Formats: sequence, C-alpha cells, structure tokens
Amino acid sequence: MAARAVGLGDSAAEMFLTLTVAGQLCGVPVLAVRDILASQSITRVPLAPREVAGSLNLRGRIVTAIDLRRRLGLPERNPKAGPPMSVVVEQAGELYSLLSDAVGEVVPLPGDGFAGNPPTLDPVWREVSRGVHRQDDRLLIVLDVDRILAIG
Repeated sequence: MAARAVGLGDSAAEMFLTLTVAGQLCGVPVLAVRDILASQSITRVPLAPREVAGSLNLRGRIVTAIDLRRRLGLPERNPKAGPPMSVVVEQAGELYSLLSDAVGEVVPLPGDGFAGNPPTLDPVWREVSRGVHRQDDRLLIVLDVDRILAIG
C-alpha cells in the first residue's frame, strides 16, 4: 500500500536516475529527464529567486538552472568539490537544469520497496519528495520534479 502513496503499483518497477545532493542519494523519474550535462557556464539572472543559479544554453535553448542545495536548504557547495552536474528536465514546455553534486545511474525501483516520507524527514525535503526507497543500507529520496520547480 505504501507504494501507492508515491504513485506506483504494488509490483511495478519505475526507472529512476540517481543523483547525490550533499551526500544524500536522490532519484528522479527517468521519463522526466531530457539530458545530463557536465559543467556548464551559468549566467546569473538579476532579481531571480535564491534557488535559481542562473541560466545556461543547451543547443540554442535557454535553460533555467535550479541549485538543488539552495532549494533544499542545504549548505553551499564547496568550490573545491568541482562544478555541479546538470540534470535537464522539462515542465510545461520549458527546460530546467537541476544542479546536483553527482549523477549516478539509471536504476529500476520496484514498487514494493517504496514507502511514504518518514516523519523525521526535514519539512523542506518532505515538501518535494514523493517518498523513499530502501537502497541496501541507505534511503533514496524520490524527488517530485514538479514540486522542486515550484519556487516562490
């Protein structure tokens, strides 16, 4: 039943792209992902919300870059850690880049491994999470792309 809370059937497996933000393993539905980019030149956007790192150019299209650390209320990225990776997603015909510390692999997550958000999960994370999935000795937080992009 907990699988239904995150929108999956009891035995269905949905494919997720894993990424890491401040050491936390996260996943986004692979069907939402349009591209994965290494370090990109990002142009600041004046008067944009704090979570908007700026914009980048992807084959002639302007892409709004969202800093996941800022969006999730986490400490700023250590400049010595190297540049963030971009996971490009689409919403309402617009492209957005989710800036993460690292991008992992595409993995199938069986529906019966999903659970709702634990009560101890930070409220900011609860707001943008569809639930969690147990991955060996750690939890993968399944991010809701629409909620991540709902800024302001």
